Amino acid sequence: MRDLLSAYEAPLRLGHGDWESQNIRWIGDDPLAVHDWDSVIAQPEAAIVGLAAAVWAAQGSPGGAATVAQTKQFIDAYQTAFGDWSGQDRAAAWAAGLWVRLFNAKKDASEGGGPQLNRLRNELDERLYRADLAD
Repeated sequence: MRDLLSAYEAPLRLGHGDWESQNIRWIGDDPLAVHDWDSVIAQPEAAIVGLAAAVWAAQGSPGGAATVAQTKQFIDAYQTAFGDWSGQDRAAAWAAGLWVRLFNAKKDASEGGGPQLNRLRNELDERLYRADLAD
């Protein structure tokens, strides 16, 4: 995953790096504002989208994160709104999303286990496949 993301070359964009839903204020189904901007990052667009796609559905509850289907829906909707991506762009988005999910699972593992680790265990093969990292 590190090799894929390190080799991925695309212009850097400024974006938010912590898209969990508690950092977003909504009016019904429409986003009103994104806050917690201490998480600003400079990454390729696909990486920012992938991070958001993997965690946007988390609402602060243990184990909260986007499912594989929700992640795919997010990435597909983004591409519909802003143009098709190459296979390399899609792989980078999925790899960036997997990175943040692994980071959260690592925190659980350091405490002896938990919901993030358990959820990722069931999704890992599919996320690796979509990031073009499966054997």
